[in-house]
Amino acid sequence: MAKSNKNSADRELAAIGSILTALDGLDGESIQRVLDYVFGRLSIGTPRNVKSVTSPVVTAIVAAESGSVRRHSVRDLREEKQPESSNQMAALVAYYLSELADGSERKEQINTSDLEKYFKQAGFRLPKSLAQTLPNAAAAGYFDPTGNGLYRLNAVGYNLVAHGLPRTHTTPSKRIPHKANKKRRKSSR
Repeated sequence: MAKSNKNSADRELAAIGSILTALDGLDGESIQRVLDYVFGRLSIGTPRNVKSVTSPVVTAIVAAESGSVRRHSVRDLREEKQPESSNQMAALVAYYLSELADGSERKEQINTSDLEKYFKQAGFRLPKSLAQTLPNAAAAGYFDPTGNGLYRLNAVGYNLVAHGLPRTHTTPSKRIPHKANKKRRKSSR
């Protein structure tokens, strides 16, 4: 019976690998359309608890188990995490270089030239003052300066990228005007 379970698991991994190979090269919307069609065709309900079917971490695990290796780009990570500011994008670049990049690209410290290169690769708008981005991100608490213009992603920056992005937005409550303002206007007339 244990052999039967192993064969079943192997077949599942092979099927997952085939699906990922078939989806390779498609953008997120195309992948979603394909999966929506397949779920409908097989009369399977769409999972509600899945955040993103194109998560680089999940895809990397499945690819490793199925024997195929797919490298993820900084653009893939930006699309998944949706950074809203240059500070968040700088943290994302540092996270990518320290956690996901292949061996020759991998590094623990980054500088302004790394930001320029990877902002462009990710399709993220360059800030007006690129040289101030890392000091600003350090002031925001995402980096620790290590000297000579180099910065290392700290635990706050790591947690932002790994667990805090993408941020979900709540609609702000309407502010009720303070009554004192109304009184002041009347008295000044």
